[in-house]
Amino acid sequence: MKFLKKNTLSRKMNLLAAMVMVPLTLLILYLLINLINFSTAYNQSVKNITAIKDYTLNFKTDLDYSVYRAVSDNLRVEDLAEYAKTSNVDSAQVRDPYQMINELRNAVNRQECSQTESADLMRRVSKSLGWLERIVQKIDENIKEGGHYADNIDLLDKDIRSSTQLIQDNLQAYTYYEAVSLEHIRSQLEKRVSDTLLLCMGILLTILAVDLVLTRRITRSVTQPIRELCMATRQVAKGNFSPAEIESGDEIQVLTNSFNDMTGEIQYLIENIKKEQKNLRDTELRLLQAQINPHFLYNTLDAIVWMAEGGQDAEVVSMVTALSEFFRTTLSEGKDYITIREEESHIRSYLEIQEFRYADILEYEINIDPQLYNYGILKLTLQPLVENALYHGIKNKRGKGKITVRGYAQGGDIIFEVRDNGIGMDEEELSRLNRTLKGEESHDRGFGLGNVNERIRLNYGSEYGITFHSVKGEGTVATVRIPKKNIPFPQNNEQKKS
Repeated sequence: MKFLKKNTLSRKMNLLAAMVMVPLTLLILYLLINLINFSTAYNQSVKNITAIKDYTLNFKTDLDYSVYRAVSDNLRVEDLAEYAKTSNVDSAQVRDPYQMINELRNAVNRQECSQTESADLMRRVSKSLGWLERIVQKIDENIKEGGHYADNIDLLDKDIRSSTQLIQDNLQAYTYYEAVSLEHIRSQLEKRVSDTLLLCMGILLTILAVDLVLTRRITRSVTQPIRELCMATRQVAKGNFSPAEIESGDEIQVLTNSFNDMTGEIQYLIENIKKEQKNLRDTELRLLQAQINPHFLYNTLDAIVWMAEGGQDAEVVSMVTALSEFFRTTLSEGKDYITIREEESHIRSYLEIQEFRYADILEYEINIDPQLYNYGILKLTLQPLVENALYHGIKNKRGKGKITVRGYAQGGDIIFEVRDNGIGMDEEELSRLNRTLKGEESHDRGFGLGNVNERIRLNYGSEYGITFHSVKGEGTVATVRIPKKNIPFPQNNEQKKS
């Protein structure tokens, strides 16, 4: 598909994720909205029934009895509460009628009716409460004047009891309609959930079918260019520096371009090595060739292919990105000096790649003082030390090992420590390595380290370089000392012109 070739690896992965997540998210939102709506309506009906339930059971009885006590004992409404405390009557049943009316009125006003019938019943109750309140007020005035016992009894029997009965009937009818509403909501919810589940199953099956086809095409668009790039790296290992002709349109295209730049740079260096400064350029070329290891590259690319075929899309993106960053810093546009920030990024990319390959045995930590980031350092200073710690320290250790890179200022110098808890070295091995650093003899683990040390001494002076401390069975610490200097851009320009 042309669309896949014209888009980056990240966009391909994002497209794949979007095809799964977007429909699922919409379905979930649809289901949640329906559940929330039904739940809100259901809870409101339950709340309405709960709020009215106690009044349906007790309002008529309590108010009728309270007014009866006021009439029979010739008590003002305001004196009923005190009367209940000092007499043998039930204080919970004998209450202020005005208070009971106001409590029921507030409860009625708080109702959020979902049906027209329920709303009409609440209006009737509210109207009846107004009439009831006026009757209670009339009885209270008669008691205050005195001599109206017969009138009050008549108002109690004909008006009070009939009004409370009407209110009770309306409240019971309201409770019935709300209960019917609850059942209606439940049946609607059940049907909606059933329909939604069927819809979800249909959409999920469609998503799976489309996702299967797209995944195969995306995987092919990733693995095929990587295979071609692997073949190109093997040709480089054989001495053929012809550019790789791979068209993918994604990060692999960037990697291919970086690879072609790398091979072109290597070829240029090989062709012009005799024209460079004999000592410095010779060591730098050997170090560069040691770090740009075709075996490391195609082993890494093989790992990427394996992860891509295994569907580890996120790991593929991360590893390709780390590899691109590794080669970008390795080349550095031909610069001899880079910032400490770039050197840190370079070793982090290298360790990220190696962590994918040696996840069972390797963990790392990088702690470089951020205040040192803008100072300069010879490129490829720390990475050989990290590589040495991995291959000669950690790989031969039982269990998981750790590499720690630390950077800090000490006076006018910058100190870097590359520490591992690997197998370490005995005194004889350590002595041989130190002699190698001095150029007195060769050592199987000191070829690249000797070049690094020589470059540091040639560029910064004989008082700077690499030292090692190691204990057999406990680990090794490589210490690098360089002066605290800014990047000498004019020097780089002069070198390019020469």
